[in-house]
Amino acid sequence: MTALECSRAGCRSAATHQVVWRNPRIHAPEREKVWLACPEHVDFLRDYLAARDFPVSVREGLPA
Repeated sequence: MTALECSRAGCRSAATHQVVWRNPRIHAPEREKVWLACPEHVDFLRDYLAARDFPVSVREGLPA
């Protein structure tokens, strides 16, 4: 199996976290979008989404 990569542009590191978010202007409350993040970029991706007032959370581990 190929390792899942970080969603940060230009990063090819293995992902270790899920950054879960939604845009409340266009997504229903039960809709979740997931970006994958390596340890180096998890804070960057979370902060990027939070700055746009999107509900965001971080989960350790990857989807099954």
